[in-house]
Amino acid sequence: MTSHYCPHTPQEMREMLDVIGVADIEALFAPIPPELRCKTFNLPSGMSEFETFARMQQLAADNCSQLALFIGGGFYDHLIPAAVDHLAGRSEFYTAYTPYQPECSQGTLQALFEYQTAICRLTGLEVSNASLYDGATALAEGALMAVRATGRSTVLVDGCISPIARQVLATYLSNQEVTIVELPPLDGLLHRDELAARLDHDTAALLVQYPNVFGCVEDFSPVADQVHAVGGLLVTSVYPVALGMLRSPAEVGADIAVGDGQSLGNPLSFGGPSFGFIAARKTYIRNMPGRIVGQTVDKNGRRGFVLTLQAREQHIKRHKATSNICSNQSLCALRGLIFLAALGRGGLVELARLNYDKAAYAKSSLARLPGVTVLQSAPTFNEFTIHLPRPADQVVAGLMAKGIVAGLPLGQFYEGAEQLLVVTVTEKRSRKEIDLLVKELEVLLCN
Repeated sequence: MTSHYCPHTPQEMREMLDVIGVADIEALFAPIPPELRCKTFNLPSGMSEFETFARMQQLAADNCSQLALFIGGGFYDHLIPAAVDHLAGRSEFYTAYTPYQPECSQGTLQALFEYQTAICRLTGLEVSNASLYDGATALAEGALMAVRATGRSTVLVDGCISPIARQVLATYLSNQEVTIVELPPLDGLLHRDELAARLDHDTAALLVQYPNVFGCVEDFSPVADQVHAVGGLLVTSVYPVALGMLRSPAEVGADIAVGDGQSLGNPLSFGGPSFGFIAARKTYIRNMPGRIVGQTVDKNGRRGFVLTLQAREQHIKRHKATSNICSNQSLCALRGLIFLAALGRGGLVELARLNYDKAAYAKSSLARLPGVTVLQSAPTFNEFTIHLPRPADQVVAGLMAKGIVAGLPLGQFYEGAEQLLVVTVTEKRSRKEIDLLVKELEVLLCN
């Protein structure tokens, strides 16, 4: 047997510090600024379970839980059916780890196979993996997948993609032999002339978002034809709820579709966790990262499920690894599957219609306010951009005091966009809340 050794005497502690080359324990904390260090631990007395739960509820209530949220930008306040929590919380799923041993993981493998099927039906594409980390890293994985598939090194990125996702993309690809070329937006849309000037036979892919960060919905079919004409791929980042109304990525010519699954049955939870999804045409399955679950039969002809086509860093094809961070996302992906199964095709269409109709009502109401202009360059889904007569961040701060998170100010991301605000309306926003937003914004702008 072995045991963990912990020094108990001052001499033993001194010897340990000498080995690692520091003068004292305090030196270990030198990177932390003094003002951020905790001098003492003034802990309260212990509480019972009931008291602790009440205290946690109080803290949660202070965490903006009562605000009317009109902010999105990639993370959305959607309703979650009770079945999602109930089924995903079963111990068979909740405590399961990586299903490397199919003989004892059939339940998990089948659930992930059904998840892949749902993502394929949602995107219209032929193959999916068993989830990614989140939407931003999924975009980066889609870019790398295109680079591997084409053998090229230039990735064109529409400036209308979420700035957060573009930052992750730049970090993810920073040590790769890949050149990222960003195309500046034009009236909240892909700059088509700039695209035509940049497309060449070294272009691995064009990355676009559908709908984009301004809320605009573009028809990328002609763009797909342009990209394919030079041998490149179209990678589309999609908002899955919007696909209840919009044409699928496959229908607009996308070769690879990625996105964030937070809106599919996963709560906002102060930033996560969520999951990313990726789907592609079958031609590119060998370049797809992560785990892929396949369906087969055993020697007795019974249906079974198994991980397949794996080129991960710990497997026999590790020199061709296309792996990613996905281990702990399977439970979140399962929530996405349960959400989609609970709604069904008709339910997803109805959900999308609710989002669209409520956003249309908010858009028309805000457009009537003096000094407020709605960006009209393209159709929208449940997000749209308005131009305000004063800086958007000031407006957001003023409305926050009224219990309203008015939207996402774009000035922090785009030069000259200080007065632009992206407003998001999901099915959870009531007519009363929308009318309150319009009323309080009018009062604020008149003062």
